[in-house]
Order: sequence, then C-alpha cells, then structure tokens
Amino acid sequence: MAYRVIWSDSARSDLRSIVRYIARDDQTIARRFGERIISSVEKITAFPRSGRMVPEQRNDLIREIILSPYRIIFQIDDAALRINVMKIWHSARGSLNSDQ
Repeated sequence: MAYRVIWSDSARSDLRSIVRYIARDDQTIARRFGERIISSVEKITAFPRSGRMVPEQRNDLIREIILSPYRIIFQIDDAALRINVMKIWHSARGSLNSDQ
C-alpha cells in the first residue's frame, strides 16, 4: 500500500525558496526543478525505505533522497502510512546538525 506524503511547513518553505532563487535566472528551469523535487518524493510512496538513512541521524525511519545538490529529508511513519517531508537541505550548507 502506498504511503501518503505530508510536507512540513519548513520543507514547503525550503521548496519555495529554492524555486524563487532559481527563478531569478530562469523561471522555466525553476518550475521544472521544483517539479523534479516533488516527483522524487512521490516516487518513494511505494517504497519509503528506498531512500538512504540520514548519516547524521542514525535512525532507520529518517531518510533522504539526493537530488544534487539538495538532500530531501523525510521521516517514515509506518503506523499511519505516511512520509513526512521535513527539510530540503543544500549540501553546500554542511551537515544537518550544523544548523540545528
């Protein structure tokens, strides 16, 4: 059974910021990249553990998809059949723990 995707406020804000930043140069590319991010998340609804574990967290339920140069961080909620997208992180910003 496919999991349902829930976007946190933080992840939605990250997505908007990324698209706005890219749109300063090219709105078409910005829209396409935003759609690629959303599509990448939707693909894991059937197999949520296909994303790799986030190294900084060492928790099987906190995983990520790499869409270079971004890391899409999500948490699996098996009981509710949900994928909670928590953050979209630019890899140039260092490890996730450096911002927390």
